[in-house]
Amino acid sequence: MTDQRPWLTQYPAGIPANIDLTRFTTLKDLLADSTKQFGPKPAFSCMGKTITFAELDKLSDAFGAYLHYRGLQPGDKVALMMPNLLQYPIALHGVLKAGLVIVNTNPLYTPREMKHQFADSGAKAVVIAENFAANLQQIIGETDIKTVITTSIGELLGFLKGGITNFVVRNVKKMVPAYDLPGAVTFQTALDEGAKHRLPAFTGQAEDTIALQYTGGTTGVSKGAMLTNANLVANALQSRAWMTQALTAGGDERMLCPLPLYHIFAFTVNSVALFSHGICNVLITNPRDLSTINKAFKDNKIAGLTAVNTLFNALINDPGFQGLDFRHLKIAVGGGMAVQRPVAEGWQKLTGVPLSEGYGLTETSPSACMNPLNDKMRIGTIGVPLPSTEMRIWVEEENRVASPEERGEIHIKGPQVMKGYYNRPEATAEVITTDGWLRTGDIGVMSADGFFRIVDRLKDMILVSGFNVFPNEVEDVLAGHPGILEVAAIGVPNEKSGEVVKVFVVKKDKSLKAEDVINYAKENLTGYKVPKEVEFRDDLPKSNVGKIIRRHLRDA
Repeated sequence: MTDQRPWLTQYPAGIPANIDLTRFTTLKDLLADSTKQFGPKPAFSCMGKTITFAELDKLSDAFGAYLHYRGLQPGDKVALMMPNLLQYPIALHGVLKAGLVIVNTNPLYTPREMKHQFADSGAKAVVIAENFAANLQQIIGETDIKTVITTSIGELLGFLKGGITNFVVRNVKKMVPAYDLPGAVTFQTALDEGAKHRLPAFTGQAEDTIALQYTGGTTGVSKGAMLTNANLVANALQSRAWMTQALTAGGDERMLCPLPLYHIFAFTVNSVALFSHGICNVLITNPRDLSTINKAFKDNKIAGLTAVNTLFNALINDPGFQGLDFRHLKIAVGGGMAVQRPVAEGWQKLTGVPLSEGYGLTETSPSACMNPLNDKMRIGTIGVPLPSTEMRIWVEEENRVASPEERGEIHIKGPQVMKGYYNRPEATAEVITTDGWLRTGDIGVMSADGFFRIVDRLKDMILVSGFNVFPNEVEDVLAGHPGILEVAAIGVPNEKSGEVVKVFVVKKDKSLKAEDVINYAKENLTGYKVPKEVEFRDDLPKSNVGKIIRRHLRDA
């Protein structure tokens, strides 16, 4: 029977149409195989401190044993709430070894957001950076959390460097508000105490939920996507097969990780997929400080990085980054939001390496689609589905699959699609069809040979006099103006046309005026797509991973 997936002809050499899903039953098994295979090799590096695969294995044994010693039982939830630190992978591996469930949590959450996630998940323990412990203090009494492990930025950096780092963070920058959490222990105390105890062997099942990954909440109440062993093992192997064609397993190459590991993109791609290939992840604790990224490039043989469009844009406009040596760079992957054409072109011109856009959702663990990492890559598309993944463009009104280049909603089916939303069967039924297709809420098109392109989110679509205007298109065009650094488009009410386009602009050229923006749009867009309102801002609202949040602009 002929395979009906037209995109298979676009696969890079050596990548199979389907992956072997039988080799590893659990994510714990996959990670254990990697620590055994690459033992003495560097696994993670952060702020100049590196730990090997073998060291990570030993430390995570101790951490898992401590959690068991504190009374946590398989299936209990543990929230991980910290920026990129060496403590994160140690905690991650320890939680999995103890048969517990990871609840990745944004450390910048307000107390209200923390309370929702901890109460909704039923978390019984939390590992939290001390910078955010004061917020936890405000709401911990309204949760089931009984075990609190705090950690500091410098805790695992060594006596001298760690001490200096913590002194600066606490006393100079005053980034640690006073807090009182009786019974809390430090991360190092947990490791020391755990080393005295034995971690019982735990055997999980493929369909066990091992992570509750909460949606960003930009479309309403944040929901916990139940990701299973099968989901995360599959997506790790899918991403690894795709991205590591250009990377040497267990070699000296290093992958830059400026995205936080608690975010699903870096969680799966960096801390699991690339880790399992023996690649050392160089963790960036504060990606807003571009100097730390520049230093990481100077100090390491950076072979690739994963990031969002806004960070790539910031880097290509940063004088310090522009002067770096990119001889070791092989791959760059953008996700989390649309990669704008001017940014992709600017990145390749500067570094000589294509910027490949990928696509996925929290609900798909997250990777579903990626551009080939070769000359078949197409700027402006999200590439082709990963191995063992089906995608279709669905025309809801006519209950059919769209023709090539016809718009419709992107649907996804594959082993990486979540089990459902935790304790929300109605919400699950709204997004997963009875025959297993995930409704993404994204509008897209597919070319005849299988490349997909996102047009926009259904909820972000602007309706001008009956015509659909997609913010991504407006933003992509205006991003090409030499005087614009960042831009976001939304629809605002209008008596005559229902809605008109309004854009929020961060200037690159301080002399830029509103009429310059509008005139440029008129040269490149149909009349009804041209912004009628322009507002200049010093910055645009972004999530902690740098994704522009249009909802905040609409609310304002």
